[in-house]
Formats: sequence, structure tokens, C-alpha cells
Amino acid sequence: MRHAGLRASGTTLVSTAALTLAALTAGLTLPAMAQAPAEQEINIQPKPAATPAAKPAAKPAAKPAGATAAAPAAGGGAKSAWVKLCEKAPIVKKDKEGKEVKEDKNLCLTHHERLDGNTGMVLVSAAIRQIEGQDKQSLMVMVPLGMALPPGLRAAIYTKDQWAAAAKNEKIDEKALKPIDLKFSLCHPAGCTAETEATKDIMDQMAAGGGIMILAINAGAQPVGFPVPLEGYVEAQKGAPVDNKKYAEARSSLMKQIRERQAQAAEKYRADLAAKKAAAGAAPATTGSTPAPAAPKAP
Repeated sequence: MRHAGLRASGTTLVSTAALTLAALTAGLTLPAMAQAPAEQEINIQPKPAATPAAKPAAKPAAKPAGATAAAPAAGGGAKSAWVKLCEKAPIVKKDKEGKEVKEDKNLCLTHHERLDGNTGMVLVSAAIRQIEGQDKQSLMVMVPLGMALPPGLRAAIYTKDQWAAAAKNEKIDEKALKPIDLKFSLCHPAGCTAETEATKDIMDQMAAGGGIMILAINAGAQPVGFPVPLEGYVEAQKGAPVDNKKYAEARSSLMKQIRERQAQAAEKYRADLAAKKAAAGAAPATTGSTPAPAAPKAP
């Protein structure tokens, strides 16, 4: 999630479980999960620092072609990547005469962002948006570009036991889940954001839950799931906002690490390629089966 400002529209809220296609249009089909490549999260708690690698992610051992998955492994000592960011933002509303007026209101996002550790791309972000003076809150989720827009997103909040069981590839009682529908509100270069009202029931589930599984359909009509662990959510939601500048510094530091990793990988690739070319150039030019003639003997 990049923060040039936290707007109520979600413009700057730019910040997997294989499923059958029916999972987004009817019930939720929960998958077994296995290990997947590690991802990275922004974390400046308890003090500003570059983000450590996240806990191992997970994906289904068997899944439909094109479906991807990831979920955190049970246990682990990684710090929470949930943070609360607040700032003043102009909110447009209508007065008694129907005229639009702008007021500066305090806008807060309690959010989690998961990044690809190799590219820095936002894999998924989720947030609760609170606007000063408004009773309603919003649940906002951003997924990468390439998802089918009409179906929107569907989510399910797992209990802590369900989240731990899913990480171990154990069967989950799907009937116990309460599907949450989110409609896409806008797309931008980093991804597409969908949202819905964060009702009291949703907020209570998140406070007691272990994680949220976000479900989407990609352009190839394949189901895709995005996990959002809820570890540390309650503390961030109830706690004081973090320093926006320090958060930006932590994110910048992480991006620098990723760029350095990419440069090292590119350098290694070039070195390996050069070594292969050198080895090929040193090979004998004669490759036929006829041996070369022997040198004549001295008289």
C-alpha cells in the first residue's frame, strides 16, 4: 500500500485455497494447504525497522490449473504486519441545501499488506477504514490486476482453530463460514480495490479470528485465493496510529532490499551466462568421428 495520502475514496489504499468456480457464486469450498514461497510484510512494530520475511506461506497440494494459493503456517514468532495509519483528509458531503462542502476529517486505516519478496508487487492488502464523525466503517481489500470485475470478491473469516487447521491441510467445516461479498470500487496500476460495510458482525469475527481468505476469479476464469492473517489486528485497531513517516521509511527500506536482491540475481545470471559461453568457446572445434592425421616423424 502506498500512501501519498489516505483518501476516503480508497484511491491511495493501494494498498492462496484453491476453489471451484462455484465458490464465488454460491458456497465456499475450502482447500488443503501446503508450503509455498515466502512473502514479505511491512512491520514497524514495536520499533521502526525494515520488514522481516513473513512466515512461510502455503498453497493447495492439488489445485485446478491456474489457481494459486497461500496461507500462513501455524505458530511462528513473526511480528504482526497490521498497522494503523491516520491523517487529515478532505471529506465531501452535502449541506442542508444540497451543496457539496469539503471538511477535513481524521481518516484512519488499520491495514495489512503482503508483498512479493522478489518483485515488491502487492499480492494482497486489507484494511478497515474509519472516518471521523461517521458510525459506519468499511472493509477494503486490494488484489492484483487481472481479476474478473463483475463477480467482485468473496471473503470468509476463519476462527483461530480453522486457520491453524487449514495451514496443516486439515479439513474445515465449510458450513460454519459466513461469506462476505465485496464489490470493486476502483482499479489503479497496483491493483483493484473492493469494499463493503464493516458491520458489527464482521468486526467481531475479525477481532476473534485467525485469518481472512479472500477469493477472486482471474481473467482466465480460474479461482484464486489470497490469505490475510489476523494476528495483531486487534492490537493495531485499538492502539494508537503509527508514525506515517516511519512507516514510509520502513516500506522504502524493504523496497530497497528487494531491488538489491533483484540486482544480485541479475548479476549472477549474467555471470553464469558468461561462464557458459566461455566454456563453450574452449571446447575442441573438431567434433567428427575421423581422427586428425598424426604429425610426420622426423627423418
